[in-house]
Amino acid sequence: MGAEEIIQELMAEFSDRTGLVPKGAGHIRRYLWTDTFAVCNYLALYERSRLDEHLHMALGLVDQVHETLGRHRDDDPRSGWISGLGEREGRLHPTAGGLRIGKRMPERQPQEIFDETLEWDRDGQYFHYLTKWMHALCCVGRVIDNQVYSTWAAELAIRAHEAFCYKGPQGDKRMYWKMSIDLSRPLVTSMGHHDPLDGLITCLEIRREFVRSHAADFTLLDRAIVDMAGMCRGINWTTPDPLGLGGLLADALRLVKLQETVENVPLQGLLQEMLNAAVVGLSIYTRDNSLHLQALSRLAFRELGLAIGLQAVERIETVFSRSPDLFRNASRLTPLLESLKDYLPLLEQIEQFWLDPENREVTSWKDHADINMVMLATSLAPEGFLDL
Repeated sequence: MGAEEIIQELMAEFSDRTGLVPKGAGHIRRYLWTDTFAVCNYLALYERSRLDEHLHMALGLVDQVHETLGRHRDDDPRSGWISGLGEREGRLHPTAGGLRIGKRMPERQPQEIFDETLEWDRDGQYFHYLTKWMHALCCVGRVIDNQVYSTWAAELAIRAHEAFCYKGPQGDKRMYWKMSIDLSRPLVTSMGHHDPLDGLITCLEIRREFVRSHAADFTLLDRAIVDMAGMCRGINWTTPDPLGLGGLLADALRLVKLQETVENVPLQGLLQEMLNAAVVGLSIYTRDNSLHLQALSRLAFRELGLAIGLQAVERIETVFSRSPDLFRNASRLTPLLESLKDYLPLLEQIEQFWLDPENREVTSWKDHADINMVMLATSLAPEGFLDL
């Protein structure tokens, strides 16, 4: 079976399992992280084939995410849009209150004791899930040339910045990692390692879309950019986590493309920090990783996150070659890219392992089947997430 057939098979199974093409009442199951990559996968299939059915799946998934995760849960005494808007306004501004994660358990109530293990299964809002969805919305908007999607992304970015960012005891800006469904209270007060970085690059991406459409008022978006940039200063981005490493490399590509298409993005120092952190993180990861273990002891979606990110490395090199005048410090970055290319064999190793049907029969795959199959499809067709 060819790669194209595998991608389509994976996405068809995802659609069937999660109710994107509903079989009946109660079948719909949405999860924001997985759905972000799924939207990009359908866009990739559309760009490859120009078949409208793939575009319709992407647009239908966006609508279903908003109608499901933009509203309160069925088991919540509250109802309607989590933004508090009425039905008509809520549909016009579906991201104005943020979007739920889509976890299986209700969010922790104020009177309930915090349980770190249980919190992973509880609903709420994650900032890094919201930034992924903002990116997907921008991708949709570019593919169909419709400003509505980047406007929804901007509304989500502004609301997320307002809710997740706060002033610390020393007067410095910080971010909560997890918020309640209505964004009224933090559920986890620590800051995600890469959350300010994701926020900065995503807000810059959204701002680029506004510049293209000649939108007039950037004030609130610029305020978010300033705050995120401040939080990024002095942070060591190194992580040995494969999913985090993949995200770091994908963000590096997005930053490079922003520098190519937007004037006055003086962030090449940040780019160097990110690439250096990725080199260090990969060196740690390859010394002590799970790739030698049996499938039962591995988490596919985390490894596939790295596989997706590794495909950003040569794309960054291509942008450098295409726009040498914009990257006059490329001589400092090229050795880092060469070091990163040494780890590209991991891409095929990860993909081939999870393409083996036997390895997809274990409980560690089946317990996370939706996210695993979607991210495997993304690794096989990364252009939807990395290029659009």
